[in-house]
Amino acid sequence: MSKLTTKTLVAVAGFILAAQLTALAQQEQQDLTIDAAARTQVIDGILKRLNDSYVFPDVAKKMEQSIRERVSNKEYDQVTSAKDFAAKLTKDLQEVSHDKHLRVRYSFDSIPERGPRREPTAEEREQNKRELTWMNHGFTKVERLSGNIGYLDFRGFMDPELGADTVAAAMNFINGTDALIIDMRYNGGGNPAMVALVCSYLFGPEPVHLNDLYWREGNRTEEFWTRKDVAGKRYLNKDVYVLTSKRTFSGAEEFTYNLKNLKRATIIGETTGGGAHPGGGFRITEHFGMFVPTGRAISPITKTNWEGTGVTPDVDVPADQALLVARLMALKKSLTTQTEPDVKAGMQDDIQKLEKELAAMKSKT
Repeated sequence: MSKLTTKTLVAVAGFILAAQLTALAQQEQQDLTIDAAARTQVIDGILKRLNDSYVFPDVAKKMEQSIRERVSNKEYDQVTSAKDFAAKLTKDLQEVSHDKHLRVRYSFDSIPERGPRREPTAEEREQNKRELTWMNHGFTKVERLSGNIGYLDFRGFMDPELGADTVAAAMNFINGTDALIIDMRYNGGGNPAMVALVCSYLFGPEPVHLNDLYWREGNRTEEFWTRKDVAGKRYLNKDVYVLTSKRTFSGAEEFTYNLKNLKRATIIGETTGGGAHPGGGFRITEHFGMFVPTGRAISPITKTNWEGTGVTPDVDVPADQALLVARLMALKKSLTTQTEPDVKAGMQDDIQKLEKELAAMKSKT
C-alpha cells in the first residue's frame, strides 16, 4: 500500500473542486471579444498542454489532428465570443476523447501565472482549515429516519485528516441504526484519500484494496486501501444503500463504484456522470485555462473504470425517487426480522405512507 503524496492531494482535491466551481462561475462572467490571433494562441497552447500532460498520449495526438482539421476548415473563424470559443473547444475535444473531466475554461479576470509547485505556507494551511470547517468538511446532514434507518448526506470528499473527526462523529451517530442510506446525488467528487477513509468505516480492520490511480507523470500508480484504524465506530454487517444521480461525479463515482464492485452496497438512482480521470488546472493564456486529466482510475476488481459510462445503479429510478425507494427497501427488509409488535406496526405504517408518497411522485412524471 503506497501513501498518497502531498503533491497528489493538491492536484486531485484542489483542482477537481476548482474545476467544478469554475464551471458554475462560467455562466456569470462578462464576455470578451477575441480575434484570429487570440484564437490561434489558445489553440496552440491547448494542444501543447494536451501532448505534454494528457493521460493518454495517443488520444492527445488524435485531438490535435481533429482540432487542426477544424482550423483548416475554418470552423473557428467566425467565433468572436470568448465564452463560446471555450465551450466549442470543450465540445470538440470531448467529441474525440469522450473525457468528461477535460474542458477549456474562459475567465474574464486575468488568470495568474502559477509559479513552481511548493508546499503551502502555515497561513495558507490555516486558511484552508477555516474554509473546510465552515463547510463542515462537506457533510450537510446526518440523521436517524423513522424505522431506525440512518441517513448520511455529504456534498464533497475533502481533506481526510482535517475532516477525520467529522467523519467519525457522523458514523458514531448512525452506528445504532439497522441500515444506512448514503446520499451521493449532489456529490461532485474530490479527494480520493477521503473516499478511502469513508469506505474504511464500512469494512473491517483488514485492509481492502479499493482503487488505483495511474499518473502519466512519472509513469506511476498509487494504491488506495481501507484503513486498519479509524477514529469512530465501524458500520459492519448491516445493509448500505447509496443514492446516485446524473450529477454524481468523479470521487463520488469512485465511492459508488468501489462499494458496488465489493458488493458492500445497493446502488439506487440514476447512472452517474462518468468522470474517472483526475488531473489539474492549467493556464493557457491570460483569459483561457483548461482542466487536463493527467491520471486515470483503475479498479483492482474490474481492471477498468467508469469513464464515459458512469456507474450503473442496481435499482434504476429517477434521482428524486431514490431516497423513497431506498427507505422502502430498508424498512421492508428490517420488517422481516422485527419481533416487537408495536415496533412492527409502526414500521408497517411507515411503509404504507412511503408507498403512497412514491406513488404520488410517480403519477406526476
